[in-house]
Amino acid sequence: MMQSNHYAVILASGTGVRLWPMSTVKKPKQFLDLLGIGKTLIQITHNRLKKVVPEENIFVITTENYTSLVKEQIPTISDKNIILEPRVMNTSACNLLAAMHIHEINPNAKLIVAPSDHLIYDADDFVKSIEVAFEYADTNHLIALGVEPNRPDINLSYVQVIEEGLPIKKVKTFVDKPDEDFANSFIESGDFLWNTGILIWSTKAILEAFQTYRPGMVETLTAYFDQPERNVKLLKTIYGTLDVVSINKSILEKAKNVYVIPTEIGWNDMGTWKSISDHTPVDEFENTIQSKNFITYNTENSFIYSTQDKAIIVDGLKDFVVIDSQNGLIICPKSNVKEIRSYVSDIRLNKGEKYC
Repeated sequence: MMQSNHYAVILASGTGVRLWPMSTVKKPKQFLDLLGIGKTLIQITHNRLKKVVPEENIFVITTENYTSLVKEQIPTISDKNIILEPRVMNTSACNLLAAMHIHEINPNAKLIVAPSDHLIYDADDFVKSIEVAFEYADTNHLIALGVEPNRPDINLSYVQVIEEGLPIKKVKTFVDKPDEDFANSFIESGDFLWNTGILIWSTKAILEAFQTYRPGMVETLTAYFDQPERNVKLLKTIYGTLDVVSINKSILEKAKNVYVIPTEIGWNDMGTWKSISDHTPVDEFENTIQSKNFITYNTENSFIYSTQDKAIIVDGLKDFVVIDSQNGLIICPKSNVKEIRSYVSDIRLNKGEKYC
């Protein structure tokens, strides 16, 4: 049941560099319809959260560069529900800023923190899991939604549990983006879940955790929140001094009151081309293709993606990726897709920002 002290914040500041050349600094992945379904990832996320919190309690935290995109894609959102962070500082800073902002509005707030770029196929199980999480948030728990991993994946975060029983388990440790050997051992052990990055807590509990483990960050932002009239220039100045660290490393790996709710929500992190490929139809030659005007010859197990109005011929490729956008084209072995971040850095250095 929706309650007035239930809130949600959508994290929407990232640039999604691993999905270049479609995702760019100018228009990153959360504002794209990457699956060709008529809705962008942030629209899908906002619609999902409307099922568990009042729409007027859904906030988006993003940078000034993306304010117009947020308003364009979520026309019902009001200016007061857009929290601006001056720059991208990893997930600790934005979580603290959002928690302090919402706690000021409602000191009894219980908050869902949701990435803007995930898919969830089982809406009913998501709603049930959030309802359970809100119940436990009353008792000072910091809660993550977890899902059982079906493969080793070095791009995801893992959580190890140490207590049996449902619907909630005590967390032993968080491991962020392990190497391949560790990821394989996690799958074999059977006591690791994927951390979906969907977090639930009371603003009081998370602020107490920050005060314990990152007091300097709290002190810095308090200087801004203590002003009767908010000085945006001050926020811009002090925000850049905050610790550049993930919420996993700053809080969740250290706090003793961290729990996970195992779910079957059909969760997918749409952060890489592999994840996009996994949700694209497969042809008789194991190719996954999202393009209206293409012809393939002698091509197997390859991923072809284009939204451009042009004919595409692919001949003689096996285990390759071909991604074509208005500002860039990438052709590389599937095994090298993990290097896209470094490719983009090289393009920025040698060819300029306009292509990134």
